[in-house]
Amino acid sequence: MLPVPTLSTPPGWPGRSGFTLVELMIGAALSTFILAGVLSTFLFLGRSGANVQSYNDMEAQSRKALEYFAEDTRQASDLTWTSSTTVKLTVNGAPITYTYDSAAQTFSRTAAGATRVMMSGIVSFEFKAYNITGAALPLNSASALATAGQSTKQLQIFLGAARNNTTAVTATNTVLSARFILRNKRVTS
Repeated sequence: MLPVPTLSTPPGWPGRSGFTLVELMIGAALSTFILAGVLSTFLFLGRSGANVQSYNDMEAQSRKALEYFAEDTRQASDLTWTSSTTVKLTVNGAPITYTYDSAAQTFSRTAAGATRVMMSGIVSFEFKAYNITGAALPLNSASALATAGQSTKQLQIFLGAARNNTTAVTATNTVLSARFILRNKRVTS
């Protein structure tokens, strides 16, 4: 008589050939927690990157705008206040106008008929004018603007900017420039 073959596990294999339901559920739960942690870290890094980009953009724009404004102000031989948010400088005989547009939330420079937006996303803006002794000059009426045009010797800009991003909170930046002196403008006290 021939021996009857029996099912046995191959040599080197443990006694069972699969995972139990409990082991599968524990593995799936651990994998879910790990995946959730990796995903939340990825989202956090993405939002942080978007905020850093917004701050970087605002800082670069404000730095460039202030560099242009400082250079033009220092070289200006005269200025005229059109409004409390618009000043026209005379630089080397040519007019250069700086304007804040509250509707468009932009600060722009107009020279030789070409307007260039220096900074966008501005939510608050103020020009500050000072006379030769450093006293602040009001810019709140037409007569005050005319008087300020004759006696302004220093200019300063205050602005607040904001950037909105769909995945991150709103990034804000506040800038207060130095007082720029109109070196070529004659003003007596």
